Amino acid sequence: MLHRLTVTSASLVALGYCLSGQAAAQQDTAVSLEPVTVFGDRSPEQPGSITYADADAIAETLADHPAEILNTLPGVNIQMNSGQEHLIAIRSPVLTGGAGQGSFLILENGVPTRSPAFGNVNSLMEPHHEVASAIEVVRGPGSAKYGSNAVHGLINVILGQPGDGSFASASYGTLGRYRTDMTLDEGSHVRLGLSLQHDTGWRDNTGADQQKLSVVGAHELGPWDVTPWLSASNLNQETAGFLQGADSYKDRDLVTQNPNPEAYRDAWSARMGARAERTLGPGTLVLMPYAHSQAMIFSQHFLPNGGVEKNAHTGGGLMARYGWQASDVLELRVGTDVDVASGYLKEIQPDPFGFFPGDTRFPQGVHYDYTVDTTTLALWGEAEWRLGNNVSFLAGLRGEAHEYDYATDAPAGINGRFNVPANRTDSFDLLTPKLGLIWSSGEVSYYVNYARGERAPQVSDLFRLQNLQVAGEVETETLDSVEIGARGSAIDGRLVFDVAAYWMDKENFFFRDSDGLNVPDGSTRHVGVEAAAAFEITDTLALKGNVGWSDQTYTFDRIVGSGSETIRDGNQIDTAPEWLADASLDWQATDALSLSVSVEHVGEYYMDPANTAIYPGHTVMSARGAYALDEGTEAFLIIRNLTDEAYADRADLAFGNGRYFPGEPINATLGVRKTF
Repeated sequence: MLHRLTVTSASLVALGYCLSGQAAAQQDTAVSLEPVTVFGDRSPEQPGSITYADADAIAETLADHPAEILNTLPGVNIQMNSGQEHLIAIRSPVLTGGAGQGSFLILENGVPTRSPAFGNVNSLMEPHHEVASAIEVVRGPGSAKYGSNAVHGLINVILGQPGDGSFASASYGTLGRYRTDMTLDEGSHVRLGLSLQHDTGWRDNTGADQQKLSVVGAHELGPWDVTPWLSASNLNQETAGFLQGADSYKDRDLVTQNPNPEAYRDAWSARMGARAERTLGPGTLVLMPYAHSQAMIFSQHFLPNGGVEKNAHTGGGLMARYGWQASDVLELRVGTDVDVASGYLKEIQPDPFGFFPGDTRFPQGVHYDYTVDTTTLALWGEAEWRLGNNVSFLAGLRGEAHEYDYATDAPAGINGRFNVPANRTDSFDLLTPKLGLIWSSGEVSYYVNYARGERAPQVSDLFRLQNLQVAGEVETETLDSVEIGARGSAIDGRLVFDVAAYWMDKENFFFRDSDGLNVPDGSTRHVGVEAAAAFEITDTLALKGNVGWSDQTYTFDRIVGSGSETIRDGNQIDTAPEWLADASLDWQATDALSLSVSVEHVGEYYMDPANTAIYPGHTVMSARGAYALDEGTEAFLIIRNLTDEAYADRADLAFGNGRYFPGEPINATLGVRKTF
């Protein structure tokens, strides 16, 4: 996804991209005709919902956490936990466990950052988003082209290329956060990126240090254009636990406390890859070899029995694509993907624990200690037909096979609440089609799109079992999506818009309920409408934003004896807000001074599958001002949570108790940025 397609801002929405962030405030107008570079290996005429944050938006948001930039995009709701921890939602509830690991595909330069079976709910902490040239989000299933894990959508962090320029920035936040980002661009062959962050922590015992490095090259090797890259990250974090008790996030004294001062997370990752592209015969061949490795150790502060988990995996493979113009009206693309990986997980409970005397469900010692080798093979194809001057049809199909070879070093069998499977092998086959039709009329395009998303189980789904589970009962999750939409421009290009409605049904939904029990056979329905627009009010004043409404429900019954986690067909899915919205007003006050104010709204949602507790939602405002000291140098001030709203980044119910991660109080970040 690294080759470039240059389009104008006025046509961004018509091509499936929504204006986002603060980029328009830096131009003479909000929707100018200055070229904006976007990235992708999808034809711009394809149906579906795609949005992006460009380099200006990324720089101006100065996101200390990826949620701060991604939540400005339609259909995206990422909940921040403690430090760099997070949970993702794209046209979905906020998902945890294996569902959270495997429902969203995370890419860097178009290549998965992890092998398919070894996802992590916190995997957005790894890509180098701080210095990216764009962050691309596909909303809705992407499995027909990208395979397992692109069930609800995908996020692609695109690193800057040689020739994009250099910059350096430094900032200080009033909550004790120091940060430096820089890129050094040689101009034609090498671009180096570095990000350093030190956070003293606004809650007790929550300091963190994070470092990220990326190197991108550009070379011509005979007929090949080659773009190699290397990226790495390291995180050492003291972690805060949940606050417990109804509305505890509103207590100004309590929110700064940390009930789990012993909690921590240490993680590192490294990735390398290359995109080699050349003309071959009637078309273009693209080869993308890659390798990645990661390791993590952390305390399970979110579980009542505590525990320490160590996990790691190393993998790599090859993505190959070939596309050609078969006729004046037909374009064909085919591809194959191979991924091989090996990983391990070990979970230890160092201390005795029980809810009552004699409670043997949480034994001290080793719960799991296993290794898994995986192999993934895939073949896919796409065809685009132009049925007329204004109508085109897209069809795609992907077949994928997954193999797992599992071995345990812990004794097999039931150990309290934990079930350790004996050594075994498993395999899963996926078949994911896509069909779409798009019709362009003047400045507006209309489309209808069907896509299936599937994911093979995560390693943790298959082998990290509980005592009521049986090995081999977890099946492939499937999600069928139908979407209709319209996108385009009006009022002489001063208004660009993107509107989409979707209907999705998911089967074999595997999740963990708020009693900590795994559910292997759930089913859900997701219906929603999203709208995004940018309007140039005057030459110096621009308004942009998005709003999303969804109705997300369980479509199965799960009756339990205690009634505490009873799910009935029609219950609302927990952590699935009905309304999401984000808007900003940008003003280029003078040639040197730019100002903006933004607002983010998260609607109310149920905190548990049984729909017994509600989080009321929140609305948070922010502001930014920047002053150009000279050409290429600006000083900026960002104020987050402008009204000092007491809110929760995350709210749920577990073991009958309300739990909250409190949102940050009002805080300011002051910094300077130099481009050269």
